[in-house]
Amino acid sequence: MLAASVVVGAGTFGTFPRLELVPLLLLTGAVFWIAHAHAHLFGARLAQRPPDLAVVRRVCREEWTIVRAAVPPAVAVGVGPVPGPDVQGGQWLALSVAVTGQVGWSVAAARQAGAPGRLPVLSALVNLVLGLVILASKLWLTH
Repeated sequence: MLAASVVVGAGTFGTFPRLELVPLLLLTGAVFWIAHAHAHLFGARLAQRPPDLAVVRRVCREEWTIVRAAVPPAVAVGVGPVPGPDVQGGQWLALSVAVTGQVGWSVAAARQAGAPGRLPVLSALVNLVLGLVILASKLWLTH
């Protein structure tokens, strides 16, 4: 959802060249990764005891999916316009990739956590609705 929001936000201020949007997506993912790792490490653990290096590495590794989730939309922006679509086409491709990725990540996380029954499907639907809200906001903000 973060990558989709970045694409929508960048697209509302005009057409950004690929060379600006790709780093924006990746840097935003990296900043949020650091923020999440910091919150986990210092928000809950600092009150009890300072984290050791093993804990820092584990938390950073666990939160790395935030950066990984920004890569496919960044690639879509970077290569999307090559076959023909303009930068707007690349943005729509990146949005589609981001929402599809979010739905896929949510199902994978639910399954990995051992979610019972239909919970992975419910997780996918919630993430799809959130993605559609972001897509609708792009339509609304650009028209």
